[in-house]
Amino acid sequence: MLKTNRRLLRYLGAVAFVLSLVLLGACGDAAIVAPDHPQSTFDASGPVARSQLALFYWIFGAAAFVFVTVVSVLLFIVFRFRRRPGDADPPQIHGNRRLEIGWTILPVVVLAVVAFPTVTTIFDNANSPEPGALTIDVVGHQWWWEFRYPHPDDANDVLVTANEMHIPVGEVVNINLESKDVIHSFWIPKLAGKVDMVPNNPNTMWIEADKPDVYLGQCAEFCGNVHALMRFRVVAESRADFDRWLGAEAEPADVPVEPLAVEGRAIFEGDGECWACHTVEGSSKARGTKGPNLTHVTRRSHIGAGIRENNQPNLRAWLTDPNSVKPGNVMFTDAAVYNDPQKSLKESDISALVAYLRSLD
Repeated sequence: MLKTNRRLLRYLGAVAFVLSLVLLGACGDAAIVAPDHPQSTFDASGPVARSQLALFYWIFGAAAFVFVTVVSVLLFIVFRFRRRPGDADPPQIHGNRRLEIGWTILPVVVLAVVAFPTVTTIFDNANSPEPGALTIDVVGHQWWWEFRYPHPDDANDVLVTANEMHIPVGEVVNINLESKDVIHSFWIPKLAGKVDMVPNNPNTMWIEADKPDVYLGQCAEFCGNVHALMRFRVVAESRADFDRWLGAEAEPADVPVEPLAVEGRAIFEGDGECWACHTVEGSSKARGTKGPNLTHVTRRSHIGAGIRENNQPNLRAWLTDPNSVKPGNVMFTDAAVYNDPQKSLKESDISALVAYLRSLD
């Protein structure tokens, strides 16, 4: 019996040792390999992300210290005081005041060490260093993103775009968050951590990009069956490029002149009923807000909330059968052209709509 117990203890000790090595190796690999991932939090590219990464290392260090300390003491006790053949029963004791005080104080010290940088980071990230900087309103929808900017030509108006947010590099950008339906979570891994968007409960955050780049964003709170495909991009560019982009976005959409595009506009604003859910600035009829603003949709790099490259074949596939591209999307479930056989789009209609949308530059 004693021999069996000793074998079991050795086996458990060996398993614990191997698991410890695997855990530490995995963490090491993550720290080395993860920065190559386009949504890696280890490749911090802004002050908010860097402060959160530093906090992660503080907490990880404290956790590693606790783990190593506890496992070391445990293994020492198991092997040092294990029962040997011929041993008499050990002295029976009840408690040890010094040890009890020690293992009460030590966790308090560890928590205090972790609490200070945690509280500091929370307050630094919650309060913008420049309250008067550029402010963007972000609205979460199932399953796409709406971005509202101050209009460059009218202080009382806003400029609306979708699924692609532009910001000036090296500048603080304040963000107001809200949701139109369910709980979402706004997350740009390389620029800032997740911030929840709760209906009827506006939230705020701020970001700053160190270098020009395209940063991938994602909804980080399960919000329905298309949650995983609710993506967006943040384009960080020079102030001059940002101002040019903002000025161009403020212009109304071009009026199509190519015959097929003209036909597509008639379908868009007519029997296709696209106007009921989408806005196209310059159109007297297309003022819908249920779907993304399409005024300059051709300038965006992707469609379907960041899931497909914005090109003619993908746009045709999206209009032909949006459910095969993004299962459960609102356009497929609500638009009459996909639910009423009498209003379904013909191939010629899709070609015309593609031509029209491709003209919105």
